Amino acid sequence: MKNKKEKKEHIIGTFKANEKKFGFVKIENSEEEVFISKQFVNGALNEDIVEVEIDSNNVKDSRKRIEGKIVKIVRRGKQTLVGIFQNNKNFGFVIPDDKKYGTDIFISKKHFGKARNNHKVKVRIIKYPENGRKPEGEIVEVLGGVNEAGVDMLSLIREYELPSVFPEKVVLEAKEYGTKIDKRSMKNRKDLRDEFIVTIDGEDAKDLDDAVSVKKLQNGNYELNVHIADVSHYVKDRTSLDREARIRGTSIYMLGRVIPMLPRELSNGLCSLNVGVDRYTLSCTMEIDKEGNVVSSNVYKAVINVSERMSYNDVQAILDGNDEKILKRYEKYISEFKLMEELALILREKRIKQGYLNLDVPESKIELDINGRAIDVHKYETTFANEIIEQFMLTANETVAERFYWLEVPFIYRVHEEPDIEKIKELNKFLFNLGYRIHANKDNIHPSAFAKVLEEVKGKPEERVVSNLILRTLKVAKYESENRGHFGIASKYYCHFTSPIRRYPDLFIHRVISEYFNMTEKEKERIESKATKYAENSSERERIAQKVEREAISIKKAEYMESKIGEEYDGIISSVTGFGMFVELENTVEGLVRFENMKSNEYFIFDEANKQLIGEVTRKVYKIGDSIRIRVVDASKETRTISFELIEEKSKN
Repeated sequence: MKNKKEKKEHIIGTFKANEKKFGFVKIENSEEEVFISKQFVNGALNEDIVEVEIDSNNVKDSRKRIEGKIVKIVRRGKQTLVGIFQNNKNFGFVIPDDKKYGTDIFISKKHFGKARNNHKVKVRIIKYPENGRKPEGEIVEVLGGVNEAGVDMLSLIREYELPSVFPEKVVLEAKEYGTKIDKRSMKNRKDLRDEFIVTIDGEDAKDLDDAVSVKKLQNGNYELNVHIADVSHYVKDRTSLDREARIRGTSIYMLGRVIPMLPRELSNGLCSLNVGVDRYTLSCTMEIDKEGNVVSSNVYKAVINVSERMSYNDVQAILDGNDEKILKRYEKYISEFKLMEELALILREKRIKQGYLNLDVPESKIELDINGRAIDVHKYETTFANEIIEQFMLTANETVAERFYWLEVPFIYRVHEEPDIEKIKELNKFLFNLGYRIHANKDNIHPSAFAKVLEEVKGKPEERVVSNLILRTLKVAKYESENRGHFGIASKYYCHFTSPIRRYPDLFIHRVISEYFNMTEKEKERIESKATKYAENSSERERIAQKVEREAISIKKAEYMESKIGEEYDGIISSVTGFGMFVELENTVEGLVRFENMKSNEYFIFDEANKQLIGEVTRKVYKIGDSIRIRVVDASKETRTISFELIEEKSKN
C-alpha cells in the first residue's frame, strides 16, 4: 500500500549539461532548476530544449533538490559547433570546444572539406545521436591551425555565432550621414560648444559615449553636466541600422578584438565624442547639494565640442599633483578636475550611507603581443579618476530613471532584485567561521547589511574571497520594462542611459526621451510592448556577451600560464569542491589543485557547509581564504584550464 499518491508534472526547459554527464534543466522565466542524473539524461545534449518529468511532491518540499528525468527532446539546441578536427584517414572526429556538449562528432571522409588534422573547424550536425551512436557532422568552415594567431578568438566568435560582419545595407546607412554633423539639425538644441567639457576614459578607448563638466553655483550647490552621444539621432526606429543593433544588443570586448553594436563609421566616428569636433548629445544637467542630493534636473538635446580628451591616468596625476609634465600641460584646467573630485567624494559618501555595495573584485588586465598572444596578466588598477566617472554616470542613470518613471513613460530599466533569503543563509554559514554575518530576514533584506560586511573585511586577507562569495549570492542584474529598483546600487530607480554606442537599452530610452513630447496614447502602448520585448532580448544578448568575454579571458590566462609551468606562486583558496580546491593568484589567475596534487596520501573529506576540506587522518583543514603556496603543473588554452600542486601552507587566517 502506497503512503502517498505519486504526482507527476511535466515542464519544458533548457538542458544545461555538466562534463560529468549529469545536468540541470533551466525552467523558462524562473530561478528554479531541475537536477537530471546521468541515467535520466536520455540522449539530451547541452542547450537542448527538453520536456522533463518531475515529482511535484518533491517540488513542494523546499528542503529537497528538485529532480526529474528527460522524457522528450523538444528541439535540439545546437546545429553547429566549433572544435578540433582529428583525422583518422577514412573518418574523423571533431572534439568540441564546448566540453559540456557531452560527445565527439563523427565525420565521414566525404565531409572533411579542406580540414586537416588539428585544424580548428566549424561543424554542422547532420545526424543527432540515437541508439548509442555518436552524432554525425560535416565541416563547413576551417578556422586555422590550433596555435595560429587569432584562431582562438575567431573560434569563440563562431562558437557563439556572433554577428561579426555588418551587412552592406547597414554600413551604407551609417555612411550616408558622412563625417560631420548636419548643422541644419541644430534647431532646438542647446549650443554648448564654448563650454569646458571633457571626456575621461581608458587610454585605448575609441568609442567615447560620455563627456562631463562640473560647476560650483552661487548657492554652494554643484552643477553636474553629463553629455551622452545622441546615437538615436542617427539610428532611427525601423531602419536596418536599428534592426542590426537590436540583434547584437551590445558590443563585445574580446581583449584585442571588439565586436561593436554599431558600424565603425558611427561608433568611432560621428557618434563618438572626439575632441575638437562638433557632436550631438542628449544631456542631463543636475543641481546637487552638499549632501549629494539631486535637487533639480533637466534632460535636453545639445551640441558640444569636447575641450580635452583625458585619460584616467592623466586625471589622477593632476589630482595627485606629483607629475610636473602633466600639471604644466593641463595647468588651466586643474581647478576643474579638483572640483570634479570634490563632487565625486560627496556622491560616493552618500552612496555608501545608502548601502551601495562596493564589491572590490579585481578585474584582469591581459597584455598581448602583436600576434595576439598573452605575454602578461595582472590586476587592472583603478584610481579615483575612475571613481569620478563611475559616480557621475550612476547619478545620471538614477536621475533619468526617476524622472521618466514619474512621467509614466514606457521605458527600459536596469533591475537588480534582492537576493533569496536561502542563499543568504548559506553565505552566513561560511561567514560565521570568519566572524561575520549578514543581518537579514525574509521581510528585511537591505543592501546596507552586505555593505557593512564588505567594509569590515576591507584590507584583510579574506577580502577578495568574501567579495566573490557575496557576488555569487546576489542575483544577476537584467533589463525590464518595469522599474523594480537596483539592490546593488541601493537605488529605487535605475536605468542605463550613458552608453548608447555599445548598449541597446540606452539607445532605446534615448529614442523614448527624444519622442516623449510627441507621444500619443496609442504610440505609448506600442512602445510599451517594444520595451518589454527589447528588454528581454537585451538581457539575453548581455548574458552571451559576458560569457564570451569570460571565455576569452580564460583562454588567454591559460595561454599565459602555459609558459609558467614549474613556477611557484603564493595564492588564496577561492573555492573548495568534492575533487579539490581552486586557488587564486595575486595576478587574478585561478587554477585547480586536485586531491592527487595536494602532496598527501590521505583522503580529504569535503565539508560543503563550511566550505573546507578536512584530512581524514591528520584533520588538516583547508578552507576558503587560506593562503597557500603552489606550483603550476599544467595549463591548456584549448581546455581553458590551469592546474596547480600544493607546496606548503603559507599561513592560516
